[in-house]
Amino acid sequence: MKNILVTGGAGFIGSHLCDALIKNGNRVICVDNLQRGDTDNIHHLFDCENFSFYNLDVRNTEAIEKLLSEYKIDKVYHMAANTDLWESMREPTIEDECTFKTTKSLLVAMKKAGVRDMFFASTSAIYGEQTGNRGFAETDQLFPVSYYGAAKMASEAYIYAYAFMNDMNVLIYRFSNIIGQRMTHGVIRDFIGRLMDDPSHLDVRGNGYQSKPYLHVSELIRAIMAVDNVEGVQIYNVGATTCTNVRFIADAVVRELHLEDIPINYENHEGGWKGDVAYYEYNIDKIHNKSNWKPIMTSDETVIRSVAEIANDERIRRSKNNG
Repeated sequence: MKNILVTGGAGFIGSHLCDALIKNGNRVICVDNLQRGDTDNIHHLFDCENFSFYNLDVRNTEAIEKLLSEYKIDKVYHMAANTDLWESMREPTIEDECTFKTTKSLLVAMKKAGVRDMFFASTSAIYGEQTGNRGFAETDQLFPVSYYGAAKMASEAYIYAYAFMNDMNVLIYRFSNIIGQRMTHGVIRDFIGRLMDDPSHLDVRGNGYQSKPYLHVSELIRAIMAVDNVEGVQIYNVGATTCTNVRFIADAVVRELHLEDIPINYENHEGGWKGDVAYYEYNIDKIHNKSNWKPIMTSDETVIRSVAEIANDERIRRSKNNG
């Protein structure tokens, strides 16, 4: 049994990761300041003797160092970051505080506590705009066009330096559009929320032909569990090999909500907003060759499943609020 600390463990992906780590027989220390996370995502773990939760900001280096030492942590899974790219587009300092500084502070705490093993949740956003037709690959140059992508790129740079200077072993996964149960932001959640508020029509940013690879959170967790011990810093793309456009997503949402006859209004320009990469594909050959991992579901299948899950989440949430 390993002692594992998960930052952002009450969030969308982090909570699913806590579930999997507990199931695999580990002791999990979950840290989350609940700015983005929600204890509803982990309440089912509160009675588990191998799970502990701390409402704590990862930027509190002294407190994190104390936890690392107290629990004799073997490995850290760093999932804490800003998850609302639309919000950080309007206020870029959010990424500096919630995405970059959380990483920097955690690395300092790990160095002081002598913890050498880490998993870091990075993103496809560090690649920027699509080039070529083979999909983003780990060897491509990085030209992020969003504040989020830039903060993750800066985080990776700090990880490289700390890993080299302190003999750390770090596994970096660059995620691509992870969706599914418990997610709090993104196009599917946005469409569902707006239609539940006003079911008369759906307005969509861009022309709807924005096309990206969507991966279900369960597939991501399976990929995380597929690769464990690494030496130095190892980077892998993790995502779907097929893509889905926004029009498909909008149609799936209106079907799920039984609103097939409402108008869906698209704009005449391509991108959804500045900093949003409208079209790209993902190359996952490296992780497939390493672990034989690959997605089971297509991107379209993932969207259909996730629409149902997220709609159900939203119905439950509204029922609780109204009750």
